[in-house]
Amino acid sequence: MCGIVGYIGKASAPSVLISGLRRLEYRGYDSAGMAILEDGSIVVSKAPGKVSALNDKAHADWPAERFVKSSTGIAHTRWATHGPPTEVNAHPHLDESGDIALVHNGIIENYRSLRTRMEAKGHHFYSETDTEVLAHLIGDRYQGDLFQAVCDALSQVEGTFGIAVISAKEPGKIITARRGSPIVIGVGEGETIVASDASAIIAHTRQVIYLEDNDIAVVTADHVDIRDLHQIPVAREVSELGFDAAAAEKGGFAHFMLKEIHEQPDSLRNAIRGRLDFNLGSSVLSGMGTSQRDLAEIQRVVFVGCGTSLHAGLVGEYAIEDMADLHAEVQQAAEFRYRNPIIGSRDLVVAISQSGETADTLAAVREANQKGAFVMGLCNVVGSTIARETGRGVYLHAGPEISVASTKAFTCQVAVMLMMALKLGRGRRFSRDEGMKFARAIESIPELVQKVIERSDSIAAIAAKYANDEHAFFIGRGPLYPVALEGALKLKEISYIHAEGYHAAELKHGPIALLQEGTPVIALANDIPGKDKTLGNVEECRARGARILGIVTEGDHEAMEAMDDVIEIPACHPLVSTIPTVVALQLLAYHIANARGCEIDQPRNLAKSVTVE
Repeated sequence: MCGIVGYIGKASAPSVLISGLRRLEYRGYDSAGMAILEDGSIVVSKAPGKVSALNDKAHADWPAERFVKSSTGIAHTRWATHGPPTEVNAHPHLDESGDIALVHNGIIENYRSLRTRMEAKGHHFYSETDTEVLAHLIGDRYQGDLFQAVCDALSQVEGTFGIAVISAKEPGKIITARRGSPIVIGVGEGETIVASDASAIIAHTRQVIYLEDNDIAVVTADHVDIRDLHQIPVAREVSELGFDAAAAEKGGFAHFMLKEIHEQPDSLRNAIRGRLDFNLGSSVLSGMGTSQRDLAEIQRVVFVGCGTSLHAGLVGEYAIEDMADLHAEVQQAAEFRYRNPIIGSRDLVVAISQSGETADTLAAVREANQKGAFVMGLCNVVGSTIARETGRGVYLHAGPEISVASTKAFTCQVAVMLMMALKLGRGRRFSRDEGMKFARAIESIPELVQKVIERSDSIAAIAAKYANDEHAFFIGRGPLYPVALEGALKLKEISYIHAEGYHAAELKHGPIALLQEGTPVIALANDIPGKDKTLGNVEECRARGARILGIVTEGDHEAMEAMDDVIEIPACHPLVSTIPTVVALQLLAYHIANARGCEIDQPRNLAKSVTVE
């Protein structure tokens, strides 16, 4: 949830750290801080608010030569868990002596008992954070060897962590470690960068090392030594990042979210490319790592995810049951391991996570593995923890997603699940001809999405009519029901409008009591099975004075006449229609939020990668 950057090398550490934090600000933007080594001491600058506030404060408080001379430091941008976003609660935190500084992502679950023990020994604490306790614990264990002190301290910690530590007494190194929170190390020429996300590294090098749980590394400018907490050496491969620095820039768009919406035709092409077999009428998903015979023995598919990924899984449920004649279900990942799920060896558990680091989804993966299920990941980030621990799965190839509100990851998740349904269906009851037709329908998705994006200006004009509302309802049926959920989520995430998504049939079972004159209802009335029933629900809303914005299929005049405003979607297969429909809702949410003057890329209280429970 928080962003970590550490640098040691030949460049200006403060400049590298600030630049890295800017690229990680989507992971947390309540407060920010950095600590650098200078002439045998640690110098710290912290500020509440965004990275720009830290940059202004550091330049105001520090002499200019400090930005030139210092070549080692650590930095952090925070998403608050323990204590409000104030300067004193911002990272880095120091130990009792002030000679050790630490930045941390995760939660130290036993910090209260550790803090009580440290206070009994005379330690003084200034913040409300769990992180400061870990800094003091490392300092208390320090006997001239920072690596050993970190090992000793972490052996007493319960919870999750991704950390970077520096000491004024050992200026040539950074100690970094992880358990449950990602750490990636960028290896350059005469410089090394530690970060919680590769986007902070890409401007310097594409050569990276991903730490695994309970790894601890000694990082210098030209060497990385990785061990476990018992100091036994471990080998980790050097990988190459699959994107360049330009992919993490706005590229002339006003917001990352708008850029990422517009990138979806290309991201979908990347997700689909080479994965459709038009000869067999099937899909080629080699990352699933099993034979067609083994897939034919699967009796149930269970999707696990959170938020947007959960909604994508709901679309996958419709696709799997409709095409593969398999029972499918979706479970909230946070509940999965706590409810003792009934899972067996013939169950396929699909863990859906854009980052591949979502704590709840990772816990579900481990529980499913423990119960002997066939587990695979559906992730966007290569080398992520879920991708490594499942050992099989499908990458989205959506490219980096910087805006907190997910867009292209969702559409790529759905596209991949449609290809999964095709592959599973061809091994059961789907004929070759049916498979070839559906493969062509999947192939058309990027062009369908492009047509919707070309209507952005007309969607903006419609959005202006709804920008002053404070409540909205989204309704849909069949595979469009989860799209209604996702559309409502996008609107509430970035515009702060209270929005609810419902199955269209559920509206009259309670929620319709909230409708009054002028209440917006966004009705997904595409020309798919169940449309007539949805139009009936629309009439029920109109009878109570609601304003209806309809998402309708091009040329469907019957549906258009039932609406106050319409956004047209190209005609396509009912399952495929989920993707252009959600793109229209993404644009609607974006333009409403923009009209309201909201902070679109970094909405309040939210962070991109949820690495804590």
